[in-house]
Amino acid sequence: MTEKLPPCPECSGAYTYEMGALLICPECGHEWSPVSAEPAGSGAENGVIRDAVGNVLADGDTVTVVKTLKVKGSPSGIKAGTKVRNIRLVDGVDGHDIDCRIDGFGPMQLKSSVVKKA
Repeated sequence: MTEKLPPCPECSGAYTYEMGALLICPECGHEWSPVSAEPAGSGAENGVIRDAVGNVLADGDTVTVVKTLKVKGSPSGIKAGTKVRNIRLVDGVDGHDIDCRIDGFGPMQLKSSVVKKA
């Protein structure tokens, strides 16, 4: 058997096996279709971008920064609680998937893991 089956999406068990059209985990008993078997990604599965608390983000949303961010070349950085209006979702570099303009800082890119939907 050269085919490597994916781990269980519920408990991450490595001992999954096939039974008919389903994959089964003997550790937790979870059954799922191999078509829907996708590894747990970084939050961007199927093009959906989620914020730090799991809300789905869309173009034009207003978000709030949840932790203070250091900005290269700025003595103060971006403080937690700063509102960012009219975001745009992009496929950025190093996980920076939000393109926005922050008052006092100008245009920049943020990671969705450091914002929450307002």
